[in-house]
Amino acid sequence: MRIPGGRALRRLVLESIGWLLVAAGIAALVLPGPGLLMIFAGLVLLSQQYEWAERRLEPVRIAALKGAAEGVETWPRILASTLGALVIGGFGVLWLVRPAAPSWWPVPDSWWLIGGSWTGVTLVASCALALALIVYSYRRFHGKPAAVAALSRSEDGVLETE
Repeated sequence: MRIPGGRALRRLVLESIGWLLVAAGIAALVLPGPGLLMIFAGLVLLSQQYEWAERRLEPVRIAALKGAAEGVETWPRILASTLGALVIGGFGVLWLVRPAAPSWWPVPDSWWLIGGSWTGVTLVASCALALALIVYSYRRFHGKPAAVAALSRSEDGVLETE
């Protein structure tokens, strides 16, 4: 059974999610989060309807993968990224536990851990996603110069198959 207007509704939902991911990705370029990955995911959805989005898919994909490769080039980078993800997760747990405002808190208690439980949920989810991306990047790129070189060749227009 077909729902009247189902195709239009599907397009509306996918485009809305696509634009939301692009906007969140742009924000995550300066905030904690996988900005290029979110922009890429948004462009994948938008490319189903817009040619301009399809043209930007490959450059964003290459930039995201290069960032992933650079993030696991050295152990200090891996450790710093892992520590950063765990700190974000720790703040998320703090928001979920919601302890009382400390005595040194200079503003009204209502401003302590503003945002509520959903802030904690998103911080913990960001931590989990960041750790998963670190593991993925490590397995795909760490100690594999050929995989990193393939990204440069892809950027130069040489078709790479994996």
